[in-house]
Amino acid sequence: MLSTRISNSVVRSQIFPRLKIGNQRNVMTTARIGTDDPRMSRIVVHNGVVYISGQTDATAADIAGQTTNVLAKVDDLLSRAGTSKSNLLTASIWLKDINRDFLGMNGVWNEWVDPGNKPVRATVEAALARPQLLVEVQVTAATE
Repeated sequence: MLSTRISNSVVRSQIFPRLKIGNQRNVMTTARIGTDDPRMSRIVVHNGVVYISGQTDATAADIAGQTTNVLAKVDDLLSRAGTSKSNLLTASIWLKDINRDFLGMNGVWNEWVDPGNKPVRATVEAALARPQLLVEVQVTAATE
């Protein structure tokens, strides 16, 4: 809860400058990039927020290599959407074995993430789609 009261007009004009109140229409825009996969888009950009599909890597045998390769894919997708890791909002990370791989993944993540613009993040253990996959990463970012 905020310790000071903020008037509705301040909220509308400063915190939500594009929010339309009353009879005005809120114009939404959506773009889909990388739609060659029949199941999903690789990137969806909606009203200035970039959503990327979960990224995995099966070429490296260990968590450091897979995390490095996955984060390179994230960088590429963010670039294709016109943004970068400096604009991350959220990150979801799934690990095949959180007890074994959390520290190794975190070491690579900490070297990669922009220290001045860290997103909110959740990391959980999950059964991934293929046995060789150790990590999956999905992020959202603001457009630049």
